[in-house]
Amino acid sequence: MFRNIIYSLLIFCILLSGCGRGMKAPGTAPFEPRQFPIETSVPVMIQDPQEQTEYALLHYWDAFTDTSKIYPSDSTMINGVRIDEVGEMVRQYIELIEYQLPMDKAKECVVNIFNRAENFQKRDTSCGMLEYIAERIEKCLYDPNSPYRNEDLFLPFVQRMLSSGRLPEEMQASYSYIERMCSMNMTGTPAADFTFTDMNGRKHSLYGIKAEYTLLFFSNPGCEACANIISVLKQDELISGLVASGRLAVVNIYIDLELDKWRGYASSYPSSWHNGYDQDYKIRTDVIYNVRAIPSLYLLDKDKKVLLKDAPEDRVFEYLRTIN
Repeated sequence: MFRNIIYSLLIFCILLSGCGRGMKAPGTAPFEPRQFPIETSVPVMIQDPQEQTEYALLHYWDAFTDTSKIYPSDSTMINGVRIDEVGEMVRQYIELIEYQLPMDKAKECVVNIFNRAENFQKRDTSCGMLEYIAERIEKCLYDPNSPYRNEDLFLPFVQRMLSSGRLPEEMQASYSYIERMCSMNMTGTPAADFTFTDMNGRKHSLYGIKAEYTLLFFSNPGCEACANIISVLKQDELISGLVASGRLAVVNIYIDLELDKWRGYASSYPSSWHNGYDQDYKIRTDVIYNVRAIPSLYLLDKDKKVLLKDAPEDRVFEYLRTIN
């Protein structure tokens, strides 16, 4: 509720911020960069607050990508706006659509920003707008260390890149690979099953673990970020209560090669968890899961359908704390 209030206020501020912002006409030298323009006016017939938010975010980039008046672009600015400010607006935008919109609407927004940037670049071929926005969106949604990473949301942007015909031939294979990786274990689809071996040499399968929720946790011994996650899972009363009641199963898997190191550390994991390693290294070699960085978290439902895919830990914890 608090997050929704904060973001609703932010949307309101965004709508107000565009009103009265002047656009300094180009032509003088040197050109003084303008502020990022946001001039979305929600039609009066849209009364539902959620629909207002959806409309505002879908049209967030309209003023900046308007081709009726084009401003200078160089190494320091894009269409008259400082390049670092454009990057910050991309980051804020990704954060807003992730938390304020349902997935189908958020996907529509990332496709829309591509289309508008592409259309602008057809008008001003040297501006570099599409390349820069694509770089920043990839940084937000696909960088394994990004707090906003979301492969489900990045996928339609990648697909739009692939279909645009704008990618150099040497990048086509790279984006095709990213598309395949983002298409694996998507939210709402069954997670890939696999077998793992525990400390006592016994074999288990992911689908053999029965619980209302399963937290799939790819971890490494000695990993500081993993240790922080372990600490929260053990100490948070709501989350540890889910584990104690059997409603949440934690499947903690090691997928690398230093098994002696893992065995020496494994005793520190809670005995109530399902701790093991990928004996045949199939998760990495067969790319059953796209584990690009450790730690990596997947939250699954009772049927092992994906609820959260490689999600930032704060998002996972927030979800778990809302389980009744």
